[in-house]
This record gives sequence, structure tokens and C-alpha cells, in this order.
Amino acid sequence: MSPAALRARVEEHVREHDLIAPGGEIVCLVSGGPDSTCLWHVLGALGYRVSALHVNHRLRGAESDRDARFCAETLGARVVDAPGGGLSEAGLREQRYAIPAGGLRATGHTASDQVETILYRLASSGTTTGIRVRRDDGVVRPLLRVWRDEAAAYCRDEGLPYRVDSTNPGTKRGLIRERILPHLRELHPAAERNVLAALDRPADFPRPVQRALAELLATPAGSRRVDLGRGLVAVREYERVWLERAPVRLAGPVRWGEWTIEPCAPGLVVRGWRAGDRLAEPSRTKVQDLFVGAKIPRSEREAWPLVVRGDAVVVVPGVATVPGYEDAVVATRSGE
Repeated sequence: MSPAALRARVEEHVREHDLIAPGGEIVCLVSGGPDSTCLWHVLGALGYRVSALHVNHRLRGAESDRDARFCAETLGARVVDAPGGGLSEAGLREQRYAIPAGGLRATGHTASDQVETILYRLASSGTTTGIRVRRDDGVVRPLLRVWRDEAAAYCRDEGLPYRVDSTNPGTKRGLIRERILPHLRELHPAAERNVLAALDRPADFPRPVQRALAELLATPAGSRRVDLGRGLVAVREYERVWLERAPVRLAGPVRWGEWTIEPCAPGLVVRGWRAGDRLAEPSRTKVQDLFVGAKIPRSEREAWPLVVRGDAVVVVPGVATVPGYEDAVVATRSGE
């Protein structure tokens, strides 16, 4: 792959996941190895305002010092000493991430690292989760569509020197890389790409969600709602069960199924229909009766948005509006 093609792939990944604002500032966490050196150069070539940070854990004596000097002199990195004796690989990683960098940070994790992570987590916990594109603390991974050998080839093609960590083979990743992956390639030449494809399959529900759903189905109550988190609510009405979105405050336009709801008044919320819902005073009409009168199929009612103030339904888009709320929202349905 040419350097230009690799840069284009990285930019597509960055834009797809909105990792860095166009032309924005980014701090690359660099070790001096080919992956982080590639990251530093690619982002700079793409027009981002790039700086670098190197954390010296002082685990390899003079070799660690040479890596730090290389990062400072070649990549212009700020070097921070953070002795890491006694820390695990995960502890060292979190120590690096905890150092203030003054803005958004990027790491050089590649698709190869992703494969190793999937295999490690599969073996250690039975899950097929991988490296997140963006951590909650703002660390982003722009190279997750680039393989490790492609990053090294990029450095060679661009004439970029880099360092090689002599302790890599002794890490958990190193064990997977040096001993497990070669055997998997003997089984199938596309083993790494097939392992990576595991992330494209829907994951099992987390155990707390499984327990919540089991409780919902087992309850003797005819009507029950369970918050599953991440904006989802499971609802049971006697023999029927469905998922709906949790209520959303109308602070701006909200997409709800086929509908777009734009607020024109404050203090409104959009949510799904609940058994027993009625329009606010003075109407007090049952929303279910409105659905029947408007010939809304039962299969569509759970997904129909209701605009509420407090507990009172004030707008059923496309069906009814409580007097005084005619201009509270603008509701449009796709295809109309």
C-alpha cells in the first residue's frame, strides 16, 4: 500500500468516527516504535496540528533512555518520567493515560493490536470485545484500520526511523503475536482478518441485561417496564414484549423512528406510548382510542412518539394536539 493510500484510509476512519476535528489539535502518545511513529507522521501529513508525548517508565535502563531521547529529538515529544516498576501491562497503560496532555490524545493501536486483544479477551474472559475507537477519557485510535506491517512499511517508504522494544516478545501481546498467531495462520491464511470480523457480529447481551429481561418475562405482573441502560427500555404488556427508547428531552431536533421532532417551546420530552396514556386537560382522551380512530396499526403504536410535559401528553404527532400546544413542536415523518 502506498503512503498516500494509507493516509486516505486513516482519514476515512477518523471522519467516520469523528475522532478529531478537521485541522484540530491532537497529542500522539509515542513509544518510538513503528506504529506510533506512523501515527505521528500520518496525522501531521493529513493537516492535523500534531504534538507528541512520550512516557519513560524506566523499565529497560539505558534502552528506555535511548527511546525517550529518540522521541524527543526525532518526533519533538515532551518526555515525562513515570517509573513503572511492579506495574502490570494494564497498569502501565493506565499510568500513561493518566498523565495530563493538554487535549485530545491518540495512540498507535493498529488492526493487529485489535486481533491480539480479541484473542486475549476470548481466552481470559470468554468475550470477543476489542479496543474501543474512542475511550471515555478522550483517547482515540486513528490506526485501527491499519495493520502493523503496513505501519512499518509506511515508515520505511517515508524514510522514518523508529525504535524496536526488545521486551515486546515477553508481553501477553508478544506471546500471542509470536506463538499463537503463526499457528492460526497455518490453520487458515486469513486467520487474523477472520478474528477481526468477530467484532462485526452482534455481541451477546451483557449479563445484567440478560437478568433484567429474564425478570421481565418471569414477573406475574401484567404490565412491567425495565430500564436496560444505553437509552433502551424493555416493556411487557401481558403477552406482548417490546423494546423502546428511553424518554429524550427536547433540547433540539430528535429523531424517533420515522419521525423528526423539533421543539418550539421549552420543557418538553419525547417518549414512547404507555398503556393508560391520556391527553392532558381538558381533553383526557385515551391515546389508545386516538390510535384506533386514526387507524394506526397496533404494530406501529409502540414506536409512535408522544410529546409530554411532565406526565401529561400534549402532542401525538400526526394524530392530536392539546389546545395551546399547536405550535409547541414541528413534527415531520420521513416520506411525507
